Amino acid sequence: MPKLDISVEEEQKAFEAEIAAIEKQWASPRQAHLKRPYTAPTIAALRPSLPSNSTSSTKQALKLWSQLHTHNKSGTCELTFGTTDPIIVSQRAKSQQTVYVSGALCGFSEVAIPGMDHADYPWDTVPKVVSKVYKSQLWHSARQRQFRLRHPVSQRGELENWDYMAPIIADGDMGFGSLTSTMKMAAEFVEAGVAMIHIDDLAIGMKKFTVGQGRTVVPTSEYLGRLTAARMQFDVMGSETLLLCRCDTDHAEFITSVVDERDHEYVLGATEKGVQELKKWLKSAQAEGKDLRKVREEWKEKAGLKTFDEAVQGVAEKEEYGAYTAEVAKHKFLSLSARREIAVKTVKKDVFFDWELPRSAMGQYMFKSCVKAVVERALVAAPLGDVTWARMDSPVWKDIVEFHTEVRKVYPDRLFAFGYTGDYDYAKAGYSAEQVKTVHLDLAKMGIVWQVQPIWSLQGLNMVTEQFGKMWAEEGIAGYLRNVQGPALSQTPMADGFEKLSYCGGYLADAFFETVAGESIAEKGKADNFKRH
Repeated sequence: MPKLDISVEEEQKAFEAEIAAIEKQWASPRQAHLKRPYTAPTIAALRPSLPSNSTSSTKQALKLWSQLHTHNKSGTCELTFGTTDPIIVSQRAKSQQTVYVSGALCGFSEVAIPGMDHADYPWDTVPKVVSKVYKSQLWHSARQRQFRLRHPVSQRGELENWDYMAPIIADGDMGFGSLTSTMKMAAEFVEAGVAMIHIDDLAIGMKKFTVGQGRTVVPTSEYLGRLTAARMQFDVMGSETLLLCRCDTDHAEFITSVVDERDHEYVLGATEKGVQELKKWLKSAQAEGKDLRKVREEWKEKAGLKTFDEAVQGVAEKEEYGAYTAEVAKHKFLSLSARREIAVKTVKKDVFFDWELPRSAMGQYMFKSCVKAVVERALVAAPLGDVTWARMDSPVWKDIVEFHTEVRKVYPDRLFAFGYTGDYDYAKAGYSAEQVKTVHLDLAKMGIVWQVQPIWSLQGLNMVTEQFGKMWAEEGIAGYLRNVQGPALSQTPMADGFEKLSYCGGYLADAFFETVAGESIAEKGKADNFKRH
């Protein structure tokens, strides 16, 4: 292997030039809002000798950045939905500005063994789907362009001209393990052509759906570590790829660890002495064949589950609690031990609080989620990302308003995302029919510029397919002619399909043969659209 023929002086000069280029990029209008815990020299030293392939992702990211800021300025929003299918993606260009690739959808349709939304598929699953979608966009863009250029300028105004290169936003879930896994995933996303990915604060492997237990989040420090790893990888690749900081803390019932004092305010503990550990209580109940859900709720009531501040309030006089909260308020974050010290000084009675007793069999601590907790996480994460998304379990309007208002008090120009889950009960949440009609516009006024229905393919596509399958089984070709083929062929312009050569790529396919044969791109009898040089 030959040695590199470069002097250390030249090496240092190139290194310093790289640092200057990084610092210039970080100071640009696109990135000036970001705050990194590392320096430009560190990133420059991490880069390989040849630049990474991030051109496509950068171009799409800048396009998305412009779109989102345009919406923010005008008080409007992008309404999109989740899919993994390139054919569906091709039709979205007519109504959506962006494409969303959901991890949950990928887990159902793009893996060897389908499964529920546990993010238990290989870490490169979603990047591969992004690559598939992005390449399909390139193909549609190419076949449309080639078809248009076959025609004289005078005729092109009548031809379809869709922007098939809609920026792709993709689900990075929890980062898939260690920080190096998160970095590898981020790199694959960039090389696939993604515009933005989101990383959340959920615990890997701890999603449960039917046993009456909520989600589990990781400590704030671990969440920030994931975001930092993704941001660092983007910087190493020199990409402009956007990072969406998604916070799933709303209605989370557990947290994996109490290592970060920023989370201590919301950890629940037993406030009644003499109760058995929850995991032992449940084990005994299981052996007796009891209903574990019911037994679990009984234990929580018996243990008097509260946060430490609530435990203090339960035993303190009004003046004592006022003195306690006044002292606590002097600090942005306080550990449990520091809160105990303040309680000893301000409250006469002992405060019993044990956050070990409610721990689950998997070791999780019980957690009391509230809007304040979600806001705090979003605020500390914001400097690492470009957009914020607080996943809400239900569309409680006052909570939605409180979260976005509080974040914007600190970051007035913050861009937000919002996801509509498939089972939102708007009537139960107090919305009128008229309010539901305008909810996306009302959200947009708060800076929620990107709004998504993540799993449309599971509801919408399943429903349409079921309806078509029933019709086809009952009526055969007659029903198909009436409901599909007839309307498609009579539509102006004709609905996209195999019969429409401009859509299925017939002209582009033939153009390859024509080009090899030396033929002109112009159709016979039409003016040549190219000048030979």
